[in-house]
Amino acid sequence: MRVLDLGRASDDASDGAADVGNIARVMMQGFVDLQINGVQGVDFNSASLSRDDWNRALQALREDGTEAFLPTVITDSIPALMRKLDGLAGLCELGGVSFIGGGSRPVGIHLEGPYLSEKPGYIGAHPKAHAKDASLEEMKRLCDAARGWLKLVTLAPERDAGGKTTRWLVDQGVLVAAGHTDASLDELKRGIDAGLSLFTHLGNACPPSVPRHDNIVNRAIALRDSLKITLIADGHHLPLWLIESWVGIFGVDRVAIVSDAISAALLPPGLHRLGDQVVAVGEDGVPRSEDRTHFVGSGATLGMMAGLLRRETSLSEASLVQMLRENPMRWLGIA
Repeated sequence: MRVLDLGRASDDASDGAADVGNIARVMMQGFVDLQINGVQGVDFNSASLSRDDWNRALQALREDGTEAFLPTVITDSIPALMRKLDGLAGLCELGGVSFIGGGSRPVGIHLEGPYLSEKPGYIGAHPKAHAKDASLEEMKRLCDAARGWLKLVTLAPERDAGGKTTRWLVDQGVLVAAGHTDASLDELKRGIDAGLSLFTHLGNACPPSVPRHDNIVNRAIALRDSLKITLIADGHHLPLWLIESWVGIFGVDRVAIVSDAISAALLPPGLHRLGDQVVAVGEDGVPRSEDRTHFVGSGATLGMMAGLLRRETSLSEASLVQMLRENPMRWLGIA
């Protein structure tokens, strides 16, 4: 199996476009991305995101085959997050870009953080200084800033004592996912009891070396009957054989593919941005931290991932359609 060489323009690109076209014909409409931080030079975490930037991103997503998406905001200070959520909400209210069979449209906002584990490995690309315990009062302020557009929140269950914030979010109709977490089995169970139902990019945002048995991946697998999962399918974040294995373990109805793309997606290698971070993208097209200890989002789009999965795995087109469109739409309750 190959991984996606994101930094190389070759015949694979045309092959991938054909694959995406085949999948698009099956699904009749486009992909749905639950986690995307930016695309083609546009950073959804920018404090100065303009309408022109927004429209350029929508155009790029439309051409990629993405019909609907959740622009994703990562950990920052509470005042900064409020400003970013307010700005994104205003842009979301402008609507989407229409295209045959649907539209490239925002259907909500994904807030990833700030209530995440600050432990090395688990914090990933999020600024450790702003990782903190959950506060219901803060979350209410963040929801107000998002003006009804907040649809998914990723947090570490161990940072939400008693599941109070999780329970309140679920009561507001917001999906809550575990992520960037080293929650114990009991902490995960308490989160699920409070309404947590999803796990964000399983297998990533954890150290490269973990205890062989009692680790966050195996804990999530143990609770697979109560958890849905998202996976980053660029071949770098996870081996493709592992994605196939986890689809078999969780069931295709409990898996969605997300891009976790940053502004580098669809651009050549070089320096790109994610919020206040400058991210180096190598010749393989993969964004990495300066010390190369972890990935910083993805350089791939759902369209690129769809082509890779179709070419390099045994997953059926019907399964790909379910994971790239039908599941995320059903989880969000959109049509």
